[in-house]
Amino acid sequence: MSRTLQYTLIDGIKCYSPDEASRYADYPDEGFDITDKVEEDSFWIRSRNRLLKKTVLQRASGFSRPRMLEIGCGNGEFLQHIASTPGLQIIGSEIYVKGLRFAKKKLPNVEFIQFDAKHGVLPEKFDLIAAFDVIEHIDDDMGAISNVHEMLNEGGYFIVTVPQHKFLWSRLDQIVKHKRRYTRRELVQKLQARGFTVVQRTSFLFILFPLMAVNRLMDRPSEKEPETDADADIESRVSFPGFLNWVFDKAMRIDEALIAAGFSLPFGGTLLVVGRKSAT
Repeated sequence: MSRTLQYTLIDGIKCYSPDEASRYADYPDEGFDITDKVEEDSFWIRSRNRLLKKTVLQRASGFSRPRMLEIGCGNGEFLQHIASTPGLQIIGSEIYVKGLRFAKKKLPNVEFIQFDAKHGVLPEKFDLIAAFDVIEHIDDDMGAISNVHEMLNEGGYFIVTVPQHKFLWSRLDQIVKHKRRYTRRELVQKLQARGFTVVQRTSFLFILFPLMAVNRLMDRPSEKEPETDADADIESRVSFPGFLNWVFDKAMRIDEALIAAGFSLPFGGTLLVVGRKSAT
């Protein structure tokens, strides 16, 4: 049984895992600055937000006043798109305080906490828990999934996205401190092993997958990587010229339409899985 965590108040933030708050062991601190800089223009972030907003609101509709926790909310960028939803009660959590400072500026009326999902559970229950591109940063992903299951009410949903396909492992995965890329079977089995019933599974970044695959295969890590500027390394891999962003955004809308129509896309750079906590 996971232990229930207690918080320490630091700079006005409830910190449930204070020892981890400034370590940046599993994600580079400069990543928050770069995300804040590119998020408004990035086709990838815009498309992901549209898809995940629809997914969250669809699952939330089954509850009268749903309580939602986002694990690894980063700068709070996604939460901006659902914070005004009537009746939806939101808590954003992030392991690193730098992201929380960005998030609190963007959404001063949303509660944000510092929390490491592998350490234990929060002293409250939720109807929805989301972890968008988070658990690939966690060594003990099974422990984190167990804690999510424990924090959910019966019938609650865990909505998770992860980077997909092991053969796409690239220098970018190393820079942002991924521990792994997943296969569909691996993630589904891990959720099922911790008591979830999988109710949705689909890839996305499907239409653009050939371009992504070529890009990642050309950026394979070598045994001896030269010392480089981390900020420049990340930004050069996630920023695109305006016209390409526009074209790629239109292409991603095909993915979104197919998923909205009920298709489970067979491959893509990212995997979306929704698990439900069954009644015991």
